[in-house]
Amino acid sequence: MRSIYDFKVLALNGSEIDFAAFKGKKILVVNTASHCGYTKQYDGLEKLFQKYKDRLVVIGFPCNDFLFQEPGSADEIASFCKLNYGVTFPLAKKITVKGRKTAPLYVWLMNKKYNHLKDSKIKWNFQKYLINEDGALTDVFDPDIEPLSDEIIKAVER
Repeated sequence: MRSIYDFKVLALNGSEIDFAAFKGKKILVVNTASHCGYTKQYDGLEKLFQKYKDRLVVIGFPCNDFLFQEPGSADEIASFCKLNYGVTFPLAKKITVKGRKTAPLYVWLMNKKYNHLKDSKIKWNFQKYLINEDGALTDVFDPDIEPLSDEIIKAVER
């Protein structure tokens, strides 16, 4: 399968998010939801993005795969994130991260034969995948790992 830089996804606003535009930066990919116990992590994700935006891009992928915790439309999701958490990092159109309809990007992220690091499964909303400046997957962080945790900060700074 292709490199991370070959992926293009639709943003909530209908524009395109082209991963090739992020060459030379780390990329933190996070599946998100507005009605989850981890939803408050949007705040930490935005702070992380603001602190490191010269070398890191955070991309949120709303999904409704876990107890239907992201039922909103694109406009509702965008408004919720902006009004409640001041989110300015890119948000993709709602996707599927498990099962037969898993989005191709997440197939790449979760399969060692494509990402060359490890096989993984999405445990819940707010699982995080860190890709380095060269497009290699380097870390997978469980949903309960806070965006501003030492573990994530060290990974971003290395």
